[in-house]
Amino acid sequence: MALEEEVVDKLIENKYHISFAESCTGGLCSATLVNVTNASKVLDISFTTYANEAKIKYLGVNADTILSNGVVSEEVAKEMAIGVSKATNSEVGVSVTGIAGPGGGTAKKPVGMVCFGFYIDGNVKTYTKQFGEIGRNQVRKSSVEFVFSTLKELL
Repeated sequence: MALEEEVVDKLIENKYHISFAESCTGGLCSATLVNVTNASKVLDISFTTYANEAKIKYLGVNADTILSNGVVSEEVAKEMAIGVSKATNSEVGVSVTGIAGPGGGTAKKPVGMVCFGFYIDGNVKTYTKQFGEIGRNQVRKSSVEFVFSTLKELL
């Protein structure tokens, strides 16, 4: 059974709905979930919030959090996950914000750095992964794999 199938089964079992707030993955998390039969039982709405303004307007991310920590940070990922859950009335909110490349990296935040937020029924966990300069689409794919393996573990 694929990871996403296991996640959908666990969401159904817990009577949870899930929403995604995606930046660098551009909707791949939602698309991966929708590959699964019964996805409609757990997914109502998700957001692709690529621009900072969209994160602020639709997810309620505080502009000061972005200014203080940068858009690619666990602090912003946390606010995105909480915000998407609140905006959609979902028990589970997942966020992804990162630097897929090939440009945009810095010494402190290199290409391949991705931050994740997981809001599950009132509890929030954040993570940062350094995937390295493995190519834009591979960073995105690796991010989705991390999301679903982490969801399987947390659910």
